[in-house]
Amino acid sequence: MSCKRRDFLGISFASFSAVGGLFTLIGIKKNFDPLPSVIASGITHVDLSKCKAGVLFETEWQKKPIFILKHLPSMKTNPNRDVIVGKDVYTIVIGICTHLGCIPSYNPIKEEFLCACHGGIFNANGINIFGPPPKPLVIPPFKIEGEKLTLGVEGEQYKKLMSIKENQ
Repeated sequence: MSCKRRDFLGISFASFSAVGGLFTLIGIKKNFDPLPSVIASGITHVDLSKCKAGVLFETEWQKKPIFILKHLPSMKTNPNRDVIVGKDVYTIVIGICTHLGCIPSYNPIKEEFLCACHGGIFNANGINIFGPPPKPLVIPPFKIEGEKLTLGVEGEQYKKLMSIKENQ
């Protein structure tokens, strides 16, 4: 009889410990997960219908400047970097120079981004064409739904652009 009682107590203690351990692990995981407010702060929504052709639209995502440029019909296109929304073509880049992190300005007459720190020049597609910047302006993760741009989420167009970039 005592052997059966001892077995019961052992199994009960092991089960109680396992359940307690499981709840502890769940609590630890919830403690390390980011809060919903933190996740939401990593996402920015932009209504692209407000963008005018040839005029730089600036917004912010994760405390970084984002440049959105709706192309004029005369602007050169680049299928490796262009974001197509309906019949409109956009350049969407993080507005931080890839040389030393300065914020370039846009010159609508020359259709170029100019980084005044060291004379770096990027074309309207964000590709470095002169000076010390080692690579083009970075394209942030984005998703397009109709005329709504969501920054911080990887949509199909973003994945397609990144796969083109990787294959080059």
